[in-house]
Amino acid sequence: MSEQSPKHGQGSERSIRSAEPGGQGSNDNVSHDVSHAEKAYARWAPLYDAVFTHVMRPGRRAIAAAANGRVAETGVRMLNVGVGTGLELPMFDRSFQITSIDLSEPMLEIARKRVRDLALSNVIELKAMDAHNLQYPDAGFDMAVAPYFVTIVPDPHRCLDEMARVVRPGGEIMLVNHIAAERGPIAWAESLLAKVGPSLGWDPRFPWSVIGDWIDRRSDIELLERRTLVPLGMFSLIRLARN
Repeated sequence: MSEQSPKHGQGSERSIRSAEPGGQGSNDNVSHDVSHAEKAYARWAPLYDAVFTHVMRPGRRAIAAAANGRVAETGVRMLNVGVGTGLELPMFDRSFQITSIDLSEPMLEIARKRVRDLALSNVIELKAMDAHNLQYPDAGFDMAVAPYFVTIVPDPHRCLDEMARVVRPGGEIMLVNHIAAERGPIAWAESLLAKVGPSLGWDPRFPWSVIGDWIDRRSDIELLERRTLVPLGMFSLIRLARN
């Protein structure tokens, strides 16, 4: 189901430590939580492809299809945030110039091997970097894509601010994200998963209001599309215009 301009909700169900782009905010807390996530994904790196390839493939295909809709443009500069092991990299059009970052060096090593094995010459950089503090200039990219990423970061608003900063006006930010169910059996399952969420590096109770509240406070961001995906509508494709 595709939704245009959905209701965003009346506040987040979790505390968001928001900061101005490039600012310090609650740097100590973020740094501690980032370190925790880095350790979690270092543990997962050897098993990640085997465990998550199939269940997350529909979302990766959806975000790649949305991005590939811009192939009419020449030399599209893409920032891939949270690239992990690079499972989506072969899905993007080869005309794109792709810069990819991830916090986890073990994940990036697998991504680098994938790029070499598949001769993905359009992937121009795979770099370890914290998405809370992107080391790129303002408006340096035509789009930013972040599959399965926003639920795992300590400060989603700050990461979204950073993506908005580095995407040029007229560009897009594309997310594939888990959005928590408000009721029913999936909501019950998510409450159980929340007990092991920290060890997995993600929050299964992530509410839409985290993203919706961020859109509401940004006059330069427009929601283009919010569409649920298989399996079971647990993931959503979210497309945002940077005005």
